[in-house]
Amino acid sequence: MAISSSLERVNTTRASGSILTGAHRQVIQSVGASRTLLPAESGSLCMFDVATGIVYTLPSAVEGMEFEFGYSVSRTSTNAYKILTATGDFLLGAYMAGDPAIATSGDVFTADGSTHVALTLDADTEGGVIGGLIRVVAINATQWYITGMVVGTGTMTTGFATS
Repeated sequence: MAISSSLERVNTTRASGSILTGAHRQVIQSVGASRTLLPAESGSLCMFDVATGIVYTLPSAVEGMEFEFGYSVSRTSTNAYKILTATGDFLLGAYMAGDPAIATSGDVFTADGSTHVALTLDADTEGGVIGGLIRVVAINATQWYITGMVVGTGTMTTGFATS
């Protein structure tokens, strides 16, 4: 793994590890209709907190960057909650979606790492209901590894898209 020399390294030479106290995670919220994330914001929890939908665009993938996306509000309009990759980057991995009112509704949806560039989640069958969480980690210069669980209504369908 190639770590940028411009990053501050926090570590210890003790075999038992180290303790980091007082650290706080950045939470990005109330961003309006769209927001392009910055590499310096890696590690942030990005909130889907606007019922009318939000589009987050990831920065160009740099191995080791990561973002999480949490739902504090259910999406209610025709606009979706969306995670979009930068030009030339792709999604790889899977997430689970289900309807809590239907015991057998859980499905797993996979991204292929070579054509999927977005995850679009409505409030119905794609999973834009409060309580979901999606995590993306850049595993190389062109791929984001995605995992998570989202909540929807009805029979779930994939939110992965090629545009």
